[in-house]
Amino acid sequence: MTRWIGAFFVAAVIVAAVAFYSLKGDFSRQEQSPAAVVQGGTNKLKLEIPKAPTLAPEFELKDPAGKQLSLRELRGKVVLLNFWATWCVPCIEEMPAMEKLYQELEKDGLVILAVNFQESPERVKEFFTKHNLTFTALLDRDGKVSELYQAWALPVSVVINKDGEIAARAMGSKDWYSDEALQLFRKLLAQES
Repeated sequence: MTRWIGAFFVAAVIVAAVAFYSLKGDFSRQEQSPAAVVQGGTNKLKLEIPKAPTLAPEFELKDPAGKQLSLRELRGKVVLLNFWATWCVPCIEEMPAMEKLYQELEKDGLVILAVNFQESPERVKEFFTKHNLTFTALLDRDGKVSELYQAWALPVSVVINKDGEIAARAMGSKDWYSDEALQLFRKLLAQES
């Protein structure tokens, strides 16, 4: 009987050790992954962090002036991709913080793409002028890019690192000029691609 208890105890210790080192390995890989940059797990922004590097789906859209832009052109830069509409109150609430973030980090390589959901170029231009927004607006006239990024309820934001990978995803209005957001973007901007 004592032999069975001893064998059981040894087996339990081995299983616990394997589990510990497996988890430790996963955590260390996550810490080195460009996607896992949220400081100390506080995650006040409630960002969804991918478990493995995932390339952001490619797309091409026009801005309100008719100029075409593709996501592929922005490799080597950090991109905040924001899906929004002029009738979306939470979208409007987060825009001033996005503008402050852009003003502070644009010189370091941050690009903000505000992908408008199915509205006219005139309406988007008027909105950007009224709210003094200087980052880039894009028009998703048929809603296909929003669908590609599963932006079912607005706003949805996707943070893309220099390698074109999704580093984080956020649903709902966020304070993009908070200390946590600034730290996240500064870390991503400092990383080599």
